[in-house]
Amino acid sequence: MNPLAIRDIQQGLAGGEFSAQELAHLTLAKIAQSNPEINAFTEVTSARLLQEAAAIDQKRSRGETLPPLAGVPYAVKNLFDIKDVTTLAGAELFSTQPVAHDDAFAIKQLSATGAMLSGALNMDAYAYGFTTENSHYGATRNPHDLTRIAGGSSGGSAAAVAAGMVNFSLGTDTNGSIRVPASLCGVFGLKPTFGRLSRSGSQPFVASLDHIGPLARSVDDLARVYDALQGVDPADHFQAARNIEPVADKLKQTVSLRCAVLGGFFDSWCDDDAKTAVATVAHRLEALECITLPEAELARSAAFLLSAAEGGNHYLPALRKHAERFELNSRERLLAGAMTPSAWYTQAQRFRTWFRDNTLPLFEKYDLLIAPATPRCATLIGQQTMRINGADLPVKASMGMLTQPISFLGLPVVTVPLMTGSGHPIGVQLIAPPWREDICLQAAHLLEIQGMLVGKTHQVR
Repeated sequence: MNPLAIRDIQQGLAGGEFSAQELAHLTLAKIAQSNPEINAFTEVTSARLLQEAAAIDQKRSRGETLPPLAGVPYAVKNLFDIKDVTTLAGAELFSTQPVAHDDAFAIKQLSATGAMLSGALNMDAYAYGFTTENSHYGATRNPHDLTRIAGGSSGGSAAAVAAGMVNFSLGTDTNGSIRVPASLCGVFGLKPTFGRLSRSGSQPFVASLDHIGPLARSVDDLARVYDALQGVDPADHFQAARNIEPVADKLKQTVSLRCAVLGGFFDSWCDDDAKTAVATVAHRLEALECITLPEAELARSAAFLLSAAEGGNHYLPALRKHAERFELNSRERLLAGAMTPSAWYTQAQRFRTWFRDNTLPLFEKYDLLIAPATPRCATLIGQQTMRINGADLPVKASMGMLTQPISFLGLPVVTVPLMTGSGHPIGVQLIAPPWREDICLQAAHLLEIQGMLVGKTHQVR
């Protein structure tokens, strides 16, 4: 049985076709069947899932109105705090830490809407990577081809959804960590505007770039989860003072969008499959113009520098005490980042302001910008380089090269999934102005109802 959409779960529970406990047991059975091959989960919270399901069924038996995500199974990247579970952040370093004493704010929001938590998901160590080839917890495998990467750093989040183990998941995105795995695993991913959603209770990496967001198999599910995640959290000082702006009920509104394709850097550093995907989306959205972002390649470099510097300094106290517990690749990169000269960091932040000031005026002419999400489809697990634009690029550092300039701006983005001629997923970024998540979600919905997107479950046999 393929996973039901959120709307179908609502209708089924209301009509007595099934119970929340039946959905919970089905979810556990799917995880037991698929996870040994895919390695998406690092922790399965079976007791909590069944307890939450029983509470929903009790509400049903009393005739109470069910909350909007009642009975919907989900899982979260293992850097969100889950009460009574150790938050690993993909690192052996944290494996001996005490369990979390409370849920992350995002999990509390979802619990209040009736969603049922099934566990925590694999990721790149410290959220520092684009492949989820975790040296301690193992590589997460792509459900469409078990020999290929799932992307990262939210690789478990994308793979669990793509394999049908859960209806949706939560990930985080610093430089592309929602959009890259969404692209490679063939699911929808939303990186909201920086500061839109609370990050409280999630392990930080780069404070000035970290976002949280959902991954799902349909735009409607993605929008419903995004709506549930909105809410003011006084504990998150990076969160903007914005009203809750629901989107799900607006998806079907008729919209006329002025769209353009990002060329230059974005067109140069991707293969023919990615270019074809962009062209397909551009044709359907009637994007006739190709424009360039000023100094996009330099923006990517500056984003790298900020990530290394902030991430390295965040982990510097632990590096001084327990350097031997850091994975070799992570240790070297974090130490190098911690030694970034302050003048370089300051200059990168100044460039960030310049880049933003020179990019945002584009939205006076266009409502939506279109760009490839990844340079190519998923590479093989263990593959070190990929050939793009005549150059051999390191996979682990370069799979997110087309998402980094957009992260640098903090703009809202939906990654939509298409299929290459060889049958592998690849994603396209739909980029909107700040605080206009509704635009990129409406555009994604328009593409979805035209039947050109593939957010289907890929069952492991």
